[in-house]
Amino acid sequence: MVNKQASKAKVLKLEGTVKYQQASVVSSEIINKETGTVTVFAFDKGQGLSEHVAPFDALVYILDGEARISILGKPHLLKKGEMIIMPANQPHALKAIKRFKMLLVMIKS
Repeated sequence: MVNKQASKAKVLKLEGTVKYQQASVVSSEIINKETGTVTVFAFDKGQGLSEHVAPFDALVYILDGEARISILGKPHLLKKGEMIIMPANQPHALKAIKRFKMLLVMIKS
């Protein structure tokens, strides 16, 4: 008997999951469950997300490039291979200093 969960197993190269598009932000959701999501984003240089809040902690891991992530107005410069946790209910914003790709993990419970 074949395990149905094992048949869902995939090997992915995260950086290749989304491609940069000029003057755009592109995303691809990898996992979407009631308890959380995993999404890969690609931001072209100068693109970003305006300040907002999320009801859950979010982990951002930079796959490529360079981003400025502001939390409570304090800027953090992140480069490939670095990560940051954006705490729940705290205003944050993202801006591409250079075009960048990131993995966003949101845990809802």
